[in-house]
Amino acid sequence: MTVDEFLHWIEGREGRWELFAGELVEKRPERPAHTETKREVASAMKGAIRNLGLACHVTKDGSIVRISEDTAYEPDAVVYCSPRLPSETVEVPEPLIAVEVLSEGTAERDQGPKLSGYFSVPSVAHYLILDPERRTAVHHWRGEGGKIETRFLTDGPLRLDPPGLAFFVEELFAPR
Repeated sequence: MTVDEFLHWIEGREGRWELFAGELVEKRPERPAHTETKREVASAMKGAIRNLGLACHVTKDGSIVRISEDTAYEPDAVVYCSPRLPSETVEVPEPLIAVEVLSEGTAERDQGPKLSGYFSVPSVAHYLILDPERRTAVHHWRGEGGKIETRFLTDGPLRLDPPGLAFFVEELFAPR
């Protein structure tokens, strides 16, 4: 299946799906820690965008990022900086930040194919992998000369530049 066929196929379909090398992959139901982390990360990013007055937007659940002709992922949150997409839009054409929240069974894909896949998209500057159990953020970003750099954070400030978003790692996780 191609991404174009996939985008047509998912219209009005139940469940959440991704396309990996032409094969459909159904996303599993989420546990409370996963959904709470998605809510917190979207809130932290929206607040940072609002504070800076940027023309950026945060989406979660249902936004698709095209990786190649036969691969498309649905990040747990995505930030794009352009005019707001029409409400019927499913695909985010120029994502800047992709976020995945680890859950049972997703770690290998999130830290392997998705890492290389997201950075194959020229507009992606940051990829965050959040572990709600360990309350850890793994920040991958496109550095000098396109080199992908990585840091592990459990607390303190986190700056995503571009576009200049700043917040504390603790804000990405639900209070205990």
